[in-house]
Amino acid sequence: MAFRKDFLWGGATAANQCEGGYAEGGRGLANVDVVPIGKDRFSVITGKQKMFDFDEEHFYPAKTAIDMYHRYKEDIALFAEMGFKTYRLSIGWSRIFPKGDEKEPNEEGLKFYEDVFKECQKYGIEPLVTITHFDCPMHLVKEYGAWRSRKLIEFYERLCHVIFNRYKGLVKYWLTFNEMNMILHAPFMGAGLYFEEGDDVEQIKYQAAH
Repeated sequence: MAFRKDFLWGGATAANQCEGGYAEGGRGLANVDVVPIGKDRFSVITGKQKMFDFDEEHFYPAKTAIDMYHRYKEDIALFAEMGFKTYRLSIGWSRIFPKGDEKEPNEEGLKFYEDVFKECQKYGIEPLVTITHFDCPMHLVKEYGAWRSRKLIEFYERLCHVIFNRYKGLVKYWLTFNEMNMILHAPFMGAGLYFEEGDDVEQIKYQAAH
């Protein structure tokens, strides 16, 4: 049985897994930037080990990733060569609002994704955009405790308002959050949650997921 002609066949990435350019274009630091590989990875992604910045002892793959920030035109051309008709990607929150709680967005970040979507359009590729894929500005982690605070709803709503209006006509399909269940299994990576001694960890995780 063949796929219908309107079936969206494609591939997927996440901003934190492929973009790199972590400090370019006005972008702010995000939780996924400071997740290392190696022996301490699990304790960091689960919020048990506080790692809020880079150090010299660890390697942080998201800093450069596959450098899609600079090579997106080549990458999208390869997508088209594969015959893909849709590209599921995510937006880096800290590219649009570097700290997360600003009133006005970062124009350089907005322009970057606009260019990406227009490049997709050039090849007849439909963007399918995840608003948040394990991505939380580190300022929101430090200042508000990330998604343990209801203030994040306001900041997330502002992000949505900005990108829905800016990319109207370029993006038809939006996803809200990627794998929300990861809040339970990798709370720092999934939602910027970390825990202090004496915290009710399960309460915090489920409240954040709510």
